Amino acid sequence: MSVALSRGLCRVLSRHTAPSSYLLGEHAVQSPWLAPVMTLKTSAPLRAEPKKKKKVDPRREQMIRERMKRKLKRLEKIPPELIPIEDQLIPAKCLDETRERSVPRLSFEESEGRALLLKKWSIYKQEQHMAEVQAVEDAIKAQREALKELKLESEQLYQAALKPDPLLFPFTHEGPAYTPPKTDYEAPDGKYTDITRVYTQ
Repeated sequence: MSVALSRGLCRVLSRHTAPSSYLLGEHAVQSPWLAPVMTLKTSAPLRAEPKKKKKVDPRREQMIRERMKRKLKRLEKIPPELIPIEDQLIPAKCLDETRERSVPRLSFEESEGRALLLKKWSIYKQEQHMAEVQAVEDAIKAQREALKELKLESEQLYQAALKPDPLLFPFTHEGPAYTPPKTDYEAPDGKYTDITRVYTQ
């Protein structure tokens, strides 16, 4: 290969390659716009065919959707099954009408006496409540007046009086008393029959 041919080839390749140096034949040619020919690589040809999409029948899709809609409507018609609360259910043996006790009929004087007693009790409890409220208001009023006088006497004592007293409401608690074990006590074996019902939705 002649030098002129190699230079011509360099000019053609310089338009499509990155700046580098390359070697053609026996002559080393430096070019800022060419890359070595050996670095030019191409990927292997791929002759695989793309996967053919299966043709979906629109009628079949419509039938599947309608079937699902029918199932949903059928499920909506069925009311949800609620789990019963057995603690609030009255046993059938307690619903026997023969077990009902008849309410004793009170005389007119007895019913009037009970109503009058209830009114007197209500008036008594109201007076007791009003007396407690008045006592609390008097105590608060006296406390405010005492704090005003204390503030005039000493600011330090006034600030100390405003601090909460942790010993105002003392709390004492005693645990269980120590008792010796019973010699004739037979501990239960712990076996039991589980009769808890399990509900599934």
